[in-house]
Amino acid sequence: MTTRRSFLQLSLGGLAATSTAVILPQAARGQGHALEIKTRDGIRLFVKDTGGSGRAVVMTHAWPLNADIWDYQAMRLSSAGFRVVTYDRRGFGRSDKPAGGYDFDIFADDLADVIEQTGVRDATLIGYSMGGGEVVRYFSRHNGRRVVKAGLVGAAAHYLTKTENNPIGIDGAVFEGIKQGVQADRKTYLAGLLRDVFLDARRPATNAVTQEMVDSTLAMAMQASVAATSACVDAFAKTDFRPELAAVKVPTLVLHGTADIPVPFAIGKATAEGIAQARLIEYPEASHGIVLTERERVTRDLQAFIAS
Repeated sequence: MTTRRSFLQLSLGGLAATSTAVILPQAARGQGHALEIKTRDGIRLFVKDTGGSGRAVVMTHAWPLNADIWDYQAMRLSSAGFRVVTYDRRGFGRSDKPAGGYDFDIFADDLADVIEQTGVRDATLIGYSMGGGEVVRYFSRHNGRRVVKAGLVGAAAHYLTKTENNPIGIDGAVFEGIKQGVQADRKTYLAGLLRDVFLDARRPATNAVTQEMVDSTLAMAMQASVAATSACVDAFAKTDFRPELAAVKVPTLVLHGTADIPVPFAIGKATAEGIAQARLIEYPEASHGIVLTERERVTRDLQAFIAS
């Protein structure tokens, strides 16, 4: 069973101008319609939009993946009548990959551009892992415009680095190890990280972790640039969202596995405690990969929350 100690060992191993959305050709489409959004600084973002007429749901993805990690939930929510918008963060998936600019102010501005250009209103905004930080920064920087509910799934939306005033965090050396691993033999390193830490393949799950599941997440990860994958480690590890949690002033659902290694359960609990209207649902013994390993329950919990 993977523990925070083995996570440390694995990570340290790495040390030895706004425009209208454009519909892409059918061949480029994934689930629903594929859109190309141009951000205020000219970066093209790949967006998937089911275009339904029901309540809108906007979903941001985990590091080092892309929008496809939400495909199961997007399919089910769309079938239930919701309009679902997912997108690849800059530097990841099919979006543009600039050399720099990987910080949460820019990520929140990108999210604002996606919301504006897709025209969603009264949306539920859901962030998975690193995506949780985008959700919180969107509220503090853009006042949660057009958003009426928020969801945080295994979210890094508190403060991940261990300090004197944040004892529930993770030693900073872990994140340095991750960066070193990414910058060296990225494919081999990320395969191990996704299998043994993110998904925690040795842990019992409702949907057992298979090699195919590892391969699919690794394929997503390899679509990202090395620069973005590395720089985002600093972004999610070193950004302290604690002062911003009070800016989230809408009903919020927090889903978190009690055996989550990359974002310890104590972080999820503290996140919920920092948001006035938050409700925490514990997933006993579940890993960080709950969007896949507990996909049916995650979908049910999200759907019930969005519909309420």
